[in-house]
Amino acid sequence: MTTTTASNYAAPATTTSAAQDVLALIGRILVAYMFIPAGIGKVMGFAGTVGYISSVGLPLPALGAAIAIIVEIGAGAALLLGYKTRIAAIVLAVFTLAASFFFHPYWAVPEAQKMVVTLLFTKNIALVGGLLAFAAFGPGRLSIDKK
Repeated sequence: MTTTTASNYAAPATTTSAAQDVLALIGRILVAYMFIPAGIGKVMGFAGTVGYISSVGLPLPALGAAIAIIVEIGAGAALLLGYKTRIAAIVLAVFTLAASFFFHPYWAVPEAQKMVVTLLFTKNIALVGGLLAFAAFGPGRLSIDKK
């Protein structure tokens, strides 16, 4: 029988390669692309956004729209730039998770809508996973946080 001790494990790598930094940057750009244009769209169509929030029965829809804009543009830009990345990623993850349950309730839609709404819900849950990875591992060296 063999015993395992801490000395049997290699220390985790503490540095990243240039390729990892470039991939982290590309990942931040692509994830931010989900949020920044959506926030700008909410600004440009504020009344429609308020109406949509009202349609799902949430209270204070104008305040909710304003919060969504601030989160999507503000935290989205922070993620894009790699500024306070871990906090921005957590804020975006919580926002996305909450939005998924309020705006993509696949369990409560008519059968004809179920496939699309399920796809949107599932996409958001996967996005939350990516955001949590940024929260866990950071933005990479090509970021304001690492300057």
